[in-house]
Parts: sequence; C-alpha cells; structure tokens
Amino acid sequence: MQLRHTQRLFIEAALSTGQTVTLGAEHAHYLQHVLRMKPGGDVRLFNAHDGEWRGIVAKMLKRSAEIQLRERLRSPAPGPDLWLCCAPIKKAHFEYMIEKATELGVSAIQPLLTARTQVRDVNAERCRAIAVEAAEQSDRLGIPEIRKPVKLDSLAVPAAPPARTYIVCAEWGDAAPIEKTLATLRVQKPAKAAIITGPEGGFAAEELELMRKMPNAHFVRLGPRILRADTAAIAALSCWQAVCGDWSQRTDDR
Repeated sequence: MQLRHTQRLFIEAALSTGQTVTLGAEHAHYLQHVLRMKPGGDVRLFNAHDGEWRGIVAKMLKRSAEIQLRERLRSPAPGPDLWLCCAPIKKAHFEYMIEKATELGVSAIQPLLTARTQVRDVNAERCRAIAVEAAEQSDRLGIPEIRKPVKLDSLAVPAAPPARTYIVCAEWGDAAPIEKTLATLRVQKPAKAAIITGPEGGFAAEELELMRKMPNAHFVRLGPRILRADTAAIAALSCWQAVCGDWSQRTDDR
C-alpha cells in the first residue's frame, strides 16, 4: 500500500498494534478543518521509540480525534549522531535553520553564545514545534533535541568528549576546503560528529584558538564566498551527509 503522501503526525504517546490513540484539540482541528479528513481516512503516527504506524481515523470530535492503529510501517532505528552547534541569529533565519537542520537529520541542536552573538534568548518551545513539523514533512522518525544555550567555552576544552568529531566552519586562516577534510574523514568513518557555526559576525580570534584545542576538531571553509550563518550551517550539514552521512542509504518505497 502506498502511504507516502499520507499525513504524518508526531505523537509522544507509546504506539502499538490495535491501540486507539486520542489526539488533542490541535491535531483534531488540523485533521478536520485543514485536511478535511473524515472517519475512515488514513494517517501515519510516529515517534523515535515505537517507529511509524498506519492508523485509521475512527472518530472525529470537535476537540479530539481517535486514531486506531492497524500496522507498523517502520521499526524504530537510530539516526545519525550529528549535532549542529550554532550561534543564535535573528528569529526568522534561526527558525529556518532549525527547520532545515531537522530535515537534514541532526540529532541535537546546541545553541552557542559567542562573543559576537547578538541574539541571546532561544524560545525552546517554538524551536521544538518547528522541528516537529519538519520531522513530519521529511519522513524522519525522531526529532532533534533542542538544548539550552551554552557559552562556547563550555563546549570546548575540557568538556568536549574526544569520541566526537568536530567540524568548525571558519572563513579565514588555515581552514581546509570542506571537501578535502570530509574525504579524509570518510575513510575514518566517525560515528559521532558535530558541525559548529558562528554568529553573523563570525567567531572572534580567541574563540578560534580555543576551539583548536578541542580533540578531533577540524577547521573547514565553505568556498570562496562569505555565507550567511544559516546558509553556512545548511551547507556544512549537506556536505557532511553527502560524504560521511546517511544520504547513500536507500529510501524505502512507502
């Protein structure tokens, strides 16, 4: 059965065969008034712990809806252990970055407070809602962890676990072309990685020196042009997934 274009909804509750899941007012309104869905319609429910399930709309009420689960379509499977460590930027651009990073498969988003960070507050609830919508759209099972902002020096020595490979996006200095660095790392096959991007004004010189002391840190540049902070994050994540990540995996015909 082709279900690729069936609506997907991320659900925190446990999912199992034969279970009836009650959706709240927000989901019920979306199914009924946006999608114009009626009882008997197909919907997919998913989360990282239980996988993805085919469900049937059993009952549609004004402020709730009941979904009867029929079969599991995908078992839970671990995604790439890939962090995006990024300085918060202006609201619209930061939300865009959250959305695209989720689509690109990151497992965690760690906001970083740097010397030139202008935006210091992060609305974690809003960011999570954006990540949920992006996960529903992009066919992934889990959503990235949205962490509280931390100062850059707390990510660097000695807190950085040596088992993780760090890709620091730096515009100047002796940073290597990203394709050259990733070609080397592809042979090494690191299991854990993090992309680090700075604020609109870039990293301060002392911050770059601090990150050079991090274990497994690699400094890369993203071509001859200066990229916006959100563009740099998306470009670096795309390069990683294409060379060292999961883009080579086959997509099931669901």
